[in-house]
Amino acid sequence: MSISLKRARAIFVKDYKEFSRNYAVSIMLIFPIILALLFRGAGSSLQGAIGFLLNTSLVLLTCFAQACLIAEEKERNTLRSLMMTPATTMDVLIGKSTLVFVMSAIVLAIATFIFGYEPANIWAFVAAIILSIILYTAAGTICGLFSKTLLEASLSILPVAFVFTGAPWGALLVKDYPVFKVLDYMPSSQLVHLLGISNTGFTMGDLLKPLLIILAWTVVLTIVSVVLYQRRLKDE
Repeated sequence: MSISLKRARAIFVKDYKEFSRNYAVSIMLIFPIILALLFRGAGSSLQGAIGFLLNTSLVLLTCFAQACLIAEEKERNTLRSLMMTPATTMDVLIGKSTLVFVMSAIVLAIATFIFGYEPANIWAFVAAIILSIILYTAAGTICGLFSKTLLEASLSILPVAFVFTGAPWGALLVKDYPVFKVLDYMPSSQLVHLLGISNTGFTMGDLLKPLLIILAWTVVLTIVSVVLYQRRLKDE
C-alpha cells in the first residue's frame, strides 16, 4: 500500500488547526503534567507511581485525543470524504496519528522529567514509550471508529481506561486468584515491570521480555485498527 508523505502532512496540518481550536480536547495536554506534579513529592516512596502516571496519561491523552479526532471526522461526515480523495488508508491514519504521537511524546517527556524518574536503560524506556504511544493511538482509533460524536468518543475510552490502567493492580491478585494471571501480560502491566527494573543488576532478558510483549500488542492493535477502519468505511 503506497504512502504519500505530502498527503499525510496535509492531514496532519488540518488536524493541528482543528485540535488547537478544540479546547475541550486540547486541555488534556496538561493532565499528565498535573499528575507528575502531584506525584513528584512522593517520588520513589510511592510504589508504582511512575507506572500509574504514564499508563493514565497514555489513556487520557493519547487514546482520548485520537478517538476524538476520528469521531470528529465522523460527526462532520468528513471521514468518508477523505477516502474519496487520492489519500490512501495509510495516508489518512498516519496523518491523523502523527499529531497525537508528537503531542504524547513531548508531554510524556515533560511529565517524566518533572517526576524525576531515571530509567534503568534509557533506550529500552524510549522504545517502550514509543510502542505504547502507537498502541494507545491504535486503541483510540478503534474507539473513534465506533463513536459517532465527540461525547461518544469520550465514553468509549472508559473500557480502555478500566482494563489497561487497572491491569497492573489487578495482576497483584495473581497469588490469590490465578485467573487474573492474564492481566500480567497486558501492555500496561509490562510497562510497569519495565519501569520497576532496578538501575543495577538487570539483564538484557529483563528488558526484552516486556518490550516484546508490548510490541506484540502494538502490532495486533495496529492491524485491527487498520482493518476496522477499512471495514467501517465500507459499511457506512
